[in-house]
Amino acid sequence: MTKAHDVRDIKFSGTTLTMVVDGRQYRFEVSQLSNRLARATPRQRENFELSPSGYGIHWPDLDEDLSIDGLIGVVHVPENQAAMTAADRPRRH
Repeated sequence: MTKAHDVRDIKFSGTTLTMVVDGRQYRFEVSQLSNRLARATPRQRENFELSPSGYGIHWPDLDEDLSIDGLIGVVHVPENQAAMTAADRPRRH
C-alpha cells in the first residue's frame, strides 16, 4: 500500500497544532479545527494515532478524526480510483 502522506512531528503548543506533511510544515489553531480538540486537555490532545496509510489522525479519547487532505487543502484520489477512466467512474445525480 502506498501512503497518502508522510506525516511527521505532530506537536501541540498551547492552542496551536504543528505538523510536517510531505516535507512541508503546517500550523493550525486548534479552535479552527475541532470543538472537541479545542475543549480537550493537553493529555487528550497528545493521545492520537496516525493512520498507517497517512490519510488521517484519530484521537481515541475524544472520538475525533481529522483527514490530512482536509487539513492541508488537497484532494487525494485513492489508488483504486486513480486508474479508472472517466467512463468507469460512478455518475452523480
